[in-house]
Amino acid sequence: MKHSTNPQTRRGHRGGPARRIGRTLALVLPVVLVLSGTLAVTRVNWTGSPSSSVLTASDVSSAEVSSKAASRAPQDVLRDQLMTELQEKNPGVVLTDLQREINGRPSLAKHCSSIARALGRAAVRMYGASRAQSYARPVCDTSFASGVLAAHS
Repeated sequence: MKHSTNPQTRRGHRGGPARRIGRTLALVLPVVLVLSGTLAVTRVNWTGSPSSSVLTASDVSSAEVSSKAASRAPQDVLRDQLMTELQEKNPGVVLTDLQREINGRPSLAKHCSSIARALGRAAVRMYGASRAQSYARPVCDTSFASGVLAAHS
């Protein structure tokens, strides 16, 4: 008599209740995780402001979303953030942050020069032409330096 180490199974046998439960979970669990993640994201306050009311996707009409998006383009938001930062930090730090943002979001690269020129003009108003020029770096093809020159002229 020969003994086999492989368990004997019947052909066509689908397995017991554990196997059926496992298959059901394999189908249902990803759906549950996706839905719960989607619902959680709609409840997150993405604005950063400590607002008590939470806005869900169903509360905003598509017309409102498109009008707000059109009025505040990403490059305008970045420019405003960097201008505010320029009030608190030196232009060298702000230019480094601009470069980091451009590297992180390549879609903003086409706006890098105009943002850097605006920062250069603002730096001249704050520091004077010679001091502002000392912070110039090769960010966005030296657009900061051309902004300093344009504001100085």
